[in-house]
Amino acid sequence: MWIQKEITLKPRSRGFHLITDEVAQAIGDIKNIKTGLMSVFIKHTSASLTINENADPTVRSDFESFFNRAVPEGEPYYQHIFEGSDDLPAHLKSSLLGPSVQIPISDGRMNIGTWQGIYLCEHRNHGGSRRIVITVHGE
Repeated sequence: MWIQKEITLKPRSRGFHLITDEVAQAIGDIKNIKTGLMSVFIKHTSASLTINENADPTVRSDFESFFNRAVPEGEPYYQHIFEGSDDLPAHLKSSLLGPSVQIPISDGRMNIGTWQGIYLCEHRNHGGSRRIVITVHGE
C-alpha cells in the first residue's frame, strides 16, 4: 500500500516548530498499516526537517541559538544575499539539517519515542507557508 499527501503548513516565525500533530492528521489513513515507513519531505531550500525532543521548548530555542552561531548572518564572504541577510544562512542551515525525515509505522501509528517530535526548522525571518510531502509505504 502506498499513500502520498502534500500539505501546506501555515507561515511560522523563524525557529524550530513542532509539526508532529499536523503530519499525523494528514495521514490518518495509516491505521490499517501493520508495518511500514513514512517519509516526510519539505519542498523548500531555506527550511528543513528534523526529529528531536517534543517536551521542553528550551530545546527548540537552544537549537535556534546554536544554528545562529554556527551559521551567522552578514558574513562578508557571502555572495547569495539577494533576499536579505538571512538568505544564504538559511540555505546552509537547511543543508546541514536536511529536507526529510524517515519514521517507522507500526500497528497503524508513527513509531517514534515518547519524547520525540517532528520539527519544521524555519530558517528565514519571513519564510511564508511551507509545503511538505508525506509518503507512506507499508502493509
